[in-house]
Amino acid sequence: YMGIAPFAKYVMLIRRATVEDLLSMQACNLTCLPENYQMKYYSYHMLSWPQLLHVCEDYNGKIVGYVLAKMEEDAPEPHGHITSLAVLRSHRKLGIATKLMRATQQDMKNLFGAEYVSLHVRVSNEAAIHLYQETLGFRVNDVEAKYYADNEDAFDMRFSFTKEQTGGKVLPNGTVEWPEKPPETKPVVAEVEQAPPPAKPSQKRKKKR
Repeated sequence: YMGIAPFAKYVMLIRRATVEDLLSMQACNLTCLPENYQMKYYSYHMLSWPQLLHVCEDYNGKIVGYVLAKMEEDAPEPHGHITSLAVLRSHRKLGIATKLMRATQQDMKNLFGAEYVSLHVRVSNEAAIHLYQETLGFRVNDVEAKYYADNEDAFDMRFSFTKEQTGGKVLPNGTVEWPEKPPETKPVVAEVEQAPPPAKPSQKRKKKR
């Protein structure tokens, strides 16, 4: 058991998903999110990256949250990507989303050698942005205009496994504060004193007789 809340009925199990969980994951997605997927998309993730799909199971064996993730292995830098993360409203604020994310991130890094993990989040989703940025340490890599089907913009956020976190930070008013670029330092060229050119030999003119 990876997460225990104050009351016994909130004992939760975070574990890897199985094929039998896919219908419950889809049901959770339909309940929680406007971005929905056909079953073949869940199956594709399960067949390709079964280590990266995790679910949260409550004390009754009900799936109350999941994370759907994959690897971008053909990219210049191999990295993971969070396709979808959802927790039922009745089970939020219990740290479930954080534990799901950390479980899949650990497997991305340790099993697949991912250098970083990326995700997209709606610019209006304050709760998710707080989770990714303040709790998990993600930073904004870019803003993708009209990313979603309803034309809402998305923050492209990343968390590096190998480097110090760089990128923008979302402020309370929804704008992004980008880090200042350090001033460019011009290479110092040492001045070398040049010797004066050699004097030309004086040529005496012959007097005409």
